[in-house]
Amino acid sequence: MKRPTIADIARRAGVSKVAVSYALNDRPGVSEAKRAVIKAIAEEIGWRPNSAARALSGARAHSVGLTLCRPARILGVEPFFMELISGIESELSGRSYALMLQVVSDPEQEMEVYRRWSGEGRVDGLILVDLRFADPRVTELEELGLPAVVIGHPSEAGTLTPVWSDDAAAVRETVEYLAALGHRRVARVAGLPELVHTVLRDQAFTAVCEELGLDQHTIMHTDYTGEDGARATRRLVGSPARPTAIVYDNDIMAVAGMSAAQEMRLDVPGDLSIVAWDDSPLSQVVRPALSALTRDIPAYGAHAARTLLSLIAGERVGAVEDRAPRLVPRGSTAPPPP
Repeated sequence: MKRPTIADIARRAGVSKVAVSYALNDRPGVSEAKRAVIKAIAEEIGWRPNSAARALSGARAHSVGLTLCRPARILGVEPFFMELISGIESELSGRSYALMLQVVSDPEQEMEVYRRWSGEGRVDGLILVDLRFADPRVTELEELGLPAVVIGHPSEAGTLTPVWSDDAAAVRETVEYLAALGHRRVARVAGLPELVHTVLRDQAFTAVCEELGLDQHTIMHTDYTGEDGARATRRLVGSPARPTAIVYDNDIMAVAGMSAAQEMRLDVPGDLSIVAWDDSPLSQVVRPALSALTRDIPAYGAHAARTLLSLIAGERVGAVEDRAPRLVPRGSTAPPPP
């Protein structure tokens, strides 16, 4: 089916293509009555602006872009990203902006998406997640010149605007709580080791464990999946000096880890205490309910979207520090066995 064009609208309305362009772009040059007629015809025939032409004209796309460099199968069970996107959408929809979401397999493909979106004028700005050290995506976005917000630590955001929270403070609160319960052997099942927030959490975990003089503190890295979380748990609890408490980087791994521990006939929390990062309904429906580091993830996404829209509008915006996650103790943590 042929795509409706400005010429089709002009023919139906009995005006020139220039008049149609003025009307659709809310520019002066046509009467309000004629503008209403032209827009009604455009709506009736299903006309939509051409992204390439819009880029040449300098008009706004009224959309922002987000790419996720994760396997698509993981996103369906990853509460964090679903809640983050819901928060972004809640802010964008109220401003009549759309979210363009693309799942990619590697950072190079991600940069190709940014170049295409920029060249075709498909987005007015971008949200960058999963920040890495010396991240080439940051340099790419700086060169493209599109407004961009980084959900990540300011130290690696370059000239882009960061929206971040103090993960180190959350790690400290968690380890101090476990130590106060009497735990001396604590492990951390972390995410991808190349991500900035993973390394910062690792560093904070090691520092507070050493400061408190804990006998043992182990870190294992995973790909965030439940399968990898369960595998790491089996290795930890099967070791000669197994930990009495484990902190996981997301709730999917924490739930899988708890199941793996129970399969190995360990009681949670009698033999093993478990803490999940990023609280979600999943953390609360399992038994025992998971102690978790909780934060308002939809609000986090909304803050990122609101900051990006301010940048698109030409406003000067500095780094935005969101509230740090806070620990909510539940049934999965208790003093260690004697």
